[in-house]
Amino acid sequence: MTEAIATVIVIDDDPAVRESIGGLLRSVGLQAKLFTSVDEFLKAGRPDGPACLVLDVRLPGRSGLDFQREIAAANIQLPIIFVTGYGDIPMSVRAMKGGAIEFLTKPFRDQDLLDAIQLGLARDRAWLENEKALAGLRARFETLTPREREVMALVAAGRLNKQIAYEIGVSEITVKVHRGQVMRKMQAASLPDLARMADSLNLTGEKSQSC
Repeated sequence: MTEAIATVIVIDDDPAVRESIGGLLRSVGLQAKLFTSVDEFLKAGRPDGPACLVLDVRLPGRSGLDFQREIAAANIQLPIIFVTGYGDIPMSVRAMKGGAIEFLTKPFRDQDLLDAIQLGLARDRAWLENEKALAGLRARFETLTPREREVMALVAAGRLNKQIAYEIGVSEITVKVHRGQVMRKMQAASLPDLARMADSLNLTGEKSQSC
């Protein structure tokens, strides 16, 4: 499968700025989607593949900072680079505390914007890869029986076979069989590998709370 094309979403109500940024992005081989407002972007929806958002601070309707807050509240991952012609220090501090990649005041250097965009796309690419890996991990976990899930959590928590056998009321031989099945189904190469998987699935945290 080919990697999904990265997209830079530009939201700016100034046509000249919007087209200028769009032209810059296309000149370096980046795909650009240009919008005049947050609402226009929301109607179109987020494109597939890695993306980042070049967002004007002052916009008709929702401001860029308001949209940043809404994205964070909805737990949506989308790296943001703010651009503005009216920036001040409190505004930039608020944006950066909200997780923005960069806060650029117009007129800005093309290279500064491109550097921030590359950082944003790399961050989103890594996040998407992590989500894909986690989805695969959850799918493998779903193939475990309830008993195998219990054994996995206890093994990951560092329990020995005999301790697990005593805790769940089965023989050590049965625990070894379940443990082998867990390793095979989860495609774990080692116990530390299985422990990392359990941590990603938050099994160790759930187990410690129930103990």
